[in-house]
Amino acid sequence: MLSATGGFVLLAAILHASWNALLHGNRDRHLSMAWMSIVIATVSTLVALNLPLPAAGAWPYIIASGLVHIVYNISLIRSYGRSDLSVAYAIARGSSPLLVTLGAALFAQEAISPLHALGIVMISGGILALALLDRRVSRADVLAALSTGVIIALYTVIDGIGVRQSNGQAFAYTAWMFVFYWSMPLLFIAKRGWAALLDPVRTHPLSVTASLGGGLVSIGAYGIVIWAMQSGAMGGVSALRETSVVFAALIGRVFLGEDMSGKRWTVCAVVAAGAVCLGL
Repeated sequence: MLSATGGFVLLAAILHASWNALLHGNRDRHLSMAWMSIVIATVSTLVALNLPLPAAGAWPYIIASGLVHIVYNISLIRSYGRSDLSVAYAIARGSSPLLVTLGAALFAQEAISPLHALGIVMISGGILALALLDRRVSRADVLAALSTGVIIALYTVIDGIGVRQSNGQAFAYTAWMFVFYWSMPLLFIAKRGWAALLDPVRTHPLSVTASLGGGLVSIGAYGIVIWAMQSGAMGGVSALRETSVVFAALIGRVFLGEDMSGKRWTVCAVVAAGAVCLGL
């Protein structure tokens, strides 16, 4: 049985897969990311200003994580521009739990049980298999997605350590980190201008609304993960979160028309078994 924390992280996995599907399903992903970032930054700024400040020791991590997240968002858009959701998303997310586990051991002296280690390997291995089964994937696509996975691992370890320095202020930590998302619409405007940002509000209101909804979902998804890493092992939380790839595969099959073979269903079962091993 999963613990209550594990249940919340699984909820975060579903939310995370949903907002990534919204981003991938939008033809203009730069525009979608800009509007998602606007709502993320707006809500986070309001929340941050109404919560106690995180402890001083958390601020270097907040700043570092905020900057890395900007790089992640740009990398994610480029990765999704090269391949379909199940490939880009699965390679990026599947590679990160092992890297997070290694980073947590090196920089936070975290140790995990053999059962948890098995669960992490099953989830990571299953996710990577899900990306590569029945597909021809170019080296460029793999490298692009793997680079995103490295960035995911980097910000996860930063946040795992940083939230433990926040004196229990996980929500304030998350909010201040997300304030950095104001950079995304500013970068978009610098590149394409105000009109490219604002005109779709009139010409494609449903697309903008979906992006705003995706932004709200992403706040909840990663906020839960940061909260869970206050007490849970970073590698375990990361691996359980990455079961989002199973949900992404289902979303890709149902809503985006992507293929789902019998082998892929089997791999999804392996990932689910890995989640049970973690338990959290």
